[in-house]
Amino acid sequence: MENKNNEEKKDKPTIKSSIITKDAIYEMVYCPIKNKSSYFKYSRSGELEHGLEEVEIEGIRYKPIQPTNALLEKGVILFSSNATEYLNEEEILAEIKSYIHKYLDISEVFEQIATYYVLFTWLYDRFNEVPYLRAIGDFGSGKSRFIQAIGILCYKPMFTGGATTPSPIFRIIDQVRGTLVIDEADFKFSDMTSEIIKILNTGYQKGMPVLRSEGKGVFEVKAYDVFCPKIVATRETFSDKALESRFLVEEMGAGKLRSDIPRTLDKDFYQDAENIRNKLLMWRLKNYFEPIERREELIEGIHPRLNQIVMPLLSVIKDEPIRNNLKAFIVKYNGELTADRGLSWESDIVFAIFKLEYETKMKEVTVKQITEEVNQQVDISDDRLQARKVGWYLRSRLQLKPYKTRKGFVLSFEKNRKRLDMWKERFGITDTDIKCEQVNDVNIDSDDNNGGLTAEEVGF
Repeated sequence: MENKNNEEKKDKPTIKSSIITKDAIYEMVYCPIKNKSSYFKYSRSGELEHGLEEVEIEGIRYKPIQPTNALLEKGVILFSSNATEYLNEEEILAEIKSYIHKYLDISEVFEQIATYYVLFTWLYDRFNEVPYLRAIGDFGSGKSRFIQAIGILCYKPMFTGGATTPSPIFRIIDQVRGTLVIDEADFKFSDMTSEIIKILNTGYQKGMPVLRSEGKGVFEVKAYDVFCPKIVATRETFSDKALESRFLVEEMGAGKLRSDIPRTLDKDFYQDAENIRNKLLMWRLKNYFEPIERREELIEGIHPRLNQIVMPLLSVIKDEPIRNNLKAFIVKYNGELTADRGLSWESDIVFAIFKLEYETKMKEVTVKQITEEVNQQVDISDDRLQARKVGWYLRSRLQLKPYKTRKGFVLSFEKNRKRLDMWKERFGITDTDIKCEQVNDVNIDSDDNNGGLTAEEVGF
């Protein structure tokens, strides 16, 4: 009986929506009118086959997702219904941009970014990193329309809402490898938030699966590949600034909605999107094995992770003015991130260190001086830092290295220069900021033992 079950399991076909070999690419299409799914095959040699209901590769049988699957019936995942010819890449880009402009009111720069992001999703698996898109705004600001109008054009969009539990999201991404679209992603429950944050934090880079322990009685560790493009709508920013740096963000509802934007979505919205997806599928098939000119130019003065995630998008964009627009957008967004990060104790401490260096012209500064400088900027006494806490921030959060002297603990500018300059850039601190700050009178007596602190006070 056991052998029979094993034989049946072995003979059972593997369900795949995409198959990629060294010689060919197979992509699933689904026609709702005929209620039929099949494969398109495109070979490296340029040969195109279609209508394949099952394929066998190296002894393994593959079938596309069947029409009876609830993910297809309920429209959770959208596939192309065909692979149709197109005139050229410029034609596809023009259709994408026109479609987005027709149904969505966003800034001109972000409209261009969204256009190329859609195109990028159809080749995202050729890259090692992916950026995310996010709309942020209050109720009625248009963020749901944002993810609808952009997401519906992307490669195998997988639609889900904030009420969806993490478990199926892990599985859908791992199985379909499309574009994840999440509405109302302001998750309220801490355990759910933790799981979703794992998907967002690790899913921007290839080769970083999420491990989960599953099963009843005997637990099994499973690895889920969550690498894919993601389009998210939220009302607020994420508290994790590392996660924030993975998004390209458009703020919604800043002005009056354009009068020509349709308030409701009719059948043309879905039919036009399907027609564009069909052309994009052919574009993917024809371009998958083509060499990609990977652009490695760095955008000066922005966070390294922002540089990392935007490079794939720059590699898809062939138009130099559009690339420059994207770079300008990223520089602006980086400024917003650093300004937001500037509300932290870490940034206040780093700013105090540079201010003391400018004022004192000394080679080192005591932890006590840093503490006093930080607290001068705080109006409420209950919010002031103690020297012990400053010592902890220096060691644990900023990775700076004070050392003990007869004055107490001091921080050498020279020995910590490389890391200090890194934090200066991260927090967006400029020399002008430091020089324009009101200079306080600070009397320093290098031979005064009271100028420093003991190890116990600093917390070392």
